[in-house]
Amino acid sequence: MNHHRTIIEPFKIKTVEPLAMLSRADREVHLERAGYNLFSLPSEVVTFDFLTDSGTTAMSAAQWAAMLVADESYAGSRSFARLEAVVRQLTGCTHVIPTHQGRAAERLLCLALAKPGMKIPSNNHFDTTRANIEFVGAEAVDLVISEGRDPRSRHPFKGNIDLPKLDAFLTENKQSIPFGMITITNNTGGGQPVSLENIREVAKLYKRHGIIFIIDCCRFAENAYFIKLREPGQSNRSVRDIAQEIFSLSDGCYMSAKKDALVNIGGFIALRSTEWVEKLRALLILTEGFPTYGGLAARDLEAMAVGLEEVLDERYLEYRLAVTRYMAEGFNKLGIPTVQPPGGHAVYIDAKEFLPHIPTHQFPGQSLVCELYSAEGIRACEIGSVMFGSFTSNGDFRPSAMELVRLAFPRRVYTQSHFDYILEGMEEVVANKAKLKGLKLVYDPPFLRHFTAKFQPL
Repeated sequence: MNHHRTIIEPFKIKTVEPLAMLSRADREVHLERAGYNLFSLPSEVVTFDFLTDSGTTAMSAAQWAAMLVADESYAGSRSFARLEAVVRQLTGCTHVIPTHQGRAAERLLCLALAKPGMKIPSNNHFDTTRANIEFVGAEAVDLVISEGRDPRSRHPFKGNIDLPKLDAFLTENKQSIPFGMITITNNTGGGQPVSLENIREVAKLYKRHGIIFIIDCCRFAENAYFIKLREPGQSNRSVRDIAQEIFSLSDGCYMSAKKDALVNIGGFIALRSTEWVEKLRALLILTEGFPTYGGLAARDLEAMAVGLEEVLDERYLEYRLAVTRYMAEGFNKLGIPTVQPPGGHAVYIDAKEFLPHIPTHQFPGQSLVCELYSAEGIRACEIGSVMFGSFTSNGDFRPSAMELVRLAFPRRVYTQSHFDYILEGMEEVVANKAKLKGLKLVYDPPFLRHFTAKFQPL
């Protein structure tokens, strides 16, 4: 038994990369050039890149070694066979369709199955999921529990679906639902987990109503570890065992492997039934590549197969969740409110509470991400009215339910001293918060606004 209070990085570092250390004045120049949108910043002017945990992991020696023996055959690659075996063993699904990333999987599913006027329920759909659903004219419906919309609530599973609401929704809309979903963990709501009990009950409801159940499983291992830590009766089970039960409850899943498969690119769809497989593979060939590589090099398939095994190491998961908890507690001590309890992959600052003087139509979250970059060289992501706000037909602004700023931590990249350095610098952000001003949206793209929008300070 480990009696140490300190949870260390369960790895050693073999390759390093220098950090960009710019002055505040230089960063402000770059911010203006980027239209006050941190997605438009070149990475060489960013010190701490917390924009996303997607595809930003540091891969292991075992993953790099596997890439060297990849079989780059166009069709029937043994590297695909290796990935297929790992995914089948983990998920119990027979049919494995590789894609170049999660949104490609979403696109295939929506093109193949969704039609205008259809509705797809979930706890919360994230940005690319919602965009792909809306692109084909369908509607993404969020049915997360009320605690999941309250940053202060300490409910242990704030990613849960509201079961009575789901039952009523399925009863009313059964004929217009191509498939039902759940996302683990629930990124939009603060990286919050879903309980095993909730997944079991959701599966029963979908089955009773004759609806196919698909899991967005990009952070399945983090969710399984939260279940082990927080759910009664689960503490003595392995994360692998919990994950396998989760998958067994569904009809299939899709994954952005750039999260819990610990790779820089990749994804897949896995299904039990043959019903959709040929249609999905036909679309895959049209848009992604042959069904045994799906838009990826075989070396990416090899790295993915290794990553899906490594992510189930409970020492790694203990460290992963400890980082997020440590940073959330550090922010709270400085007076920075965060979504409670801390999630698995990111700290979510409650920008609405932190900057109450900035109204939602002036994007308090975007103002805060700009200040984090100017003050500390941190690139973070707004998850509020820039990402999810909308305008009515008469031009009125409809804000997001929450105004959050996400600091998503790349896996196995930053060390304890980096995080302590950031916490020291956040004292300046707190001291200057009353001086921060809102922003005006000057370019609003038709889809996924937050990627390419431009702003001007007010």
